[in-house]
Amino acid sequence: MSQHIVPIRTYLFIFFSLLILTAITIWVAFQDLGIFNDVVALGIATTKACLVIFFFMHLKYSHKLNWAYVFSAFLFLTILLVITLSDYWTRGWYVATEAW
Repeated sequence: MSQHIVPIRTYLFIFFSLLILTAITIWVAFQDLGIFNDVVALGIATTKACLVIFFFMHLKYSHKLNWAYVFSAFLFLTILLVITLSDYWTRGWYVATEAW
């Protein structure tokens, strides 16, 4: 099996990109973005996770079957988040008028 050799400068670039994204995450945590705080935090976290998966776990140079595994994991994570957030966002729709 042939392996792809990744240059050290690529690893250093990804490492410093992760550090910068971590600093941006900390900065955004102290900003008031209203309802977009969670969206921005999840976007940055997803970007960092993709960088780690693609380069440090070598998915970029891997077989297509591994891509299918990762895609299915992200699909199920998305389904889990959508179902959980739909429950959370609709909690205020039901208002109890009187007690039993």
